[in-house]
Amino acid sequence: MAAAAGAVVPYIPWSQSAFANQSANDRPRIGCIGVGSMGTGDAHGHSNFGDILAVCDVDSNHADRAKNDPRIGKGKADTYGDYRKILERNDIDVVSIVTPDHWHVKIAIEALAAGKHVFCQKPLTLTLEENQLIRNACKKYNDRVFLVGTQQRSDKDRFLRAINMVQKGLLGDIKNITVGINGGDVGGPFKKSDPPANLDWNMWLGQAPAVDYIDKRCHYQFRWWYEYSGGKFTDWGAHHVDIATWAIGYDKEGMGPVEIDGTDAKHPVPFKDGYPTQDDSYNTAHDYAVHCKYDNGIVMTVTSRGDNGITFEGTKGKIFVNRGKITGKPIEEKWDEGKFTNDDLVKLYRDKPFEGHKENFYRCIREGGLTVSDVFSHVQAMGTCHLAAIAARLNRKLTWDPKAEKFVGDEQAQTFVARKPREGFEIPRVG
Repeated sequence: MAAAAGAVVPYIPWSQSAFANQSANDRPRIGCIGVGSMGTGDAHGHSNFGDILAVCDVDSNHADRAKNDPRIGKGKADTYGDYRKILERNDIDVVSIVTPDHWHVKIAIEALAAGKHVFCQKPLTLTLEENQLIRNACKKYNDRVFLVGTQQRSDKDRFLRAINMVQKGLLGDIKNITVGINGGDVGGPFKKSDPPANLDWNMWLGQAPAVDYIDKRCHYQFRWWYEYSGGKFTDWGAHHVDIATWAIGYDKEGMGPVEIDGTDAKHPVPFKDGYPTQDDSYNTAHDYAVHCKYDNGIVMTVTSRGDNGITFEGTKGKIFVNRGKITGKPIEEKWDEGKFTNDDLVKLYRDKPFEGHKENFYRCIREGGLTVSDVFSHVQAMGTCHLAAIAARLNRKLTWDPKAEKFVGDEQAQTFVARKPREGFEIPRVG
C-alpha cells in the first residue's frame, strides 16, 4: 500500500501514456478473484488498464463465463477455484478482489504479502479487528498500492462538492449528519439443500461457520446475513458513512464516535445476546436509526428511514447529497461559487489530478502516492459502520474509546470486536 503517511511507492517503469495504448509487454498483468456480477463489472474496468491473465471463482460457472468474456479473459485466461493459485504466480502484478465481504481481508493481506497491488471492493472489513489487521498489513507492505472500491470518492459534482463545502466551513459548524442507507431485506425461512455441483460451498464459507447450504445465503444475498456481512450498515454505510467521515475530518486513526445508541433497531428474526435465534432466514437489521455521537458533539444518525443519501446540517445551512443529486439552499444560491477549484480537487485527490476511480489506482501504481480510496481512511468509516451494527444487534447504547479501539465497561460488546475464524481459514497477522 502506498500507505502510511510519508510512505513512497517505488516507481514502476510503465509508460505514462494511456494504458489502453500500451504494448502488451508494457501493461500491468491482472488476476481477478471473484467474477460474479460486481466482479464482472470491475474486471471490465480493469481490462482498460492492463491484461487479465487469470480469473478465479468458487462458482465454476462464473469463472468460465469470465474466461470467455471478450473484455475479460478473451478465451485465454487461466481459471481457478482457489485464489491462492493466482497469488502464487510471479507474472501477476495486480489482483482485483470482489468476493463476499467475509473473504476480503484474508485475501487482501495474502495478496500484499505476495507482492501484489490490490484493488478490493467495499466493504473491506467484516469486524473491528479486521480493521486493525488490514491496517497493520498495509503499514508493513507500504510499497504496494491499495484502492478500495468506494467509487463515490471519485464523484466530483456531488460528493466531492459536498465535502468541499463542509471542510471550508460554508455550512458553518456541522451539528448533525443523517446517513440514509435503507433497510436490509426480510425473508425466510428458506429451504436447506445440497449445494449445486458448480459451487465449492466449503470454500465459499471460508472463515465463516460451517452450515447447510441455502441458496439465499449465497451470491448477492450474502449481505443479509451477519455471518458474511453487516447488512446495510456496511453495504451502503461503506459508501455514505465514508463520505460523511471524510467530510468532518474523522478519517484518521484514533478517531471515531464515542457513543453509539442502537436502541431503535429491529431485526427480521428474534435475537438473543446479539445473535439470531434462527438459521434459515435473513438476519441483518431492516429498520433502524442508530445515533453515533462524536467527541466534538456532532451526531451522525445512520438510518433505514427516509431517502438514501447524506444530509449535512450546519449552523449556517444544510445540504443533501446522493448519487443522483445535491440539493439545499447553499446549492441553489451557489455558496461555493469560486470556492471549489481544481486545486481543491487535487488536494482531495492526494495531490493527484482528478480522474476516474480505477484511473487513480493505476496512476498510483505508476507514480506512487496514496490512492483516493485508501485503506487507512476507509477503516475509520468502517469502524463506525461496525459499531452501529453491534449496537443494533445488542439493542442498547454503547460507549467506545476510539484511541484504544475498545468498548468501555461492556464485556459483552467487546466480544463482538472479533470473531474466531473456522480452522484452516485464519487471517494472517502481520506487523
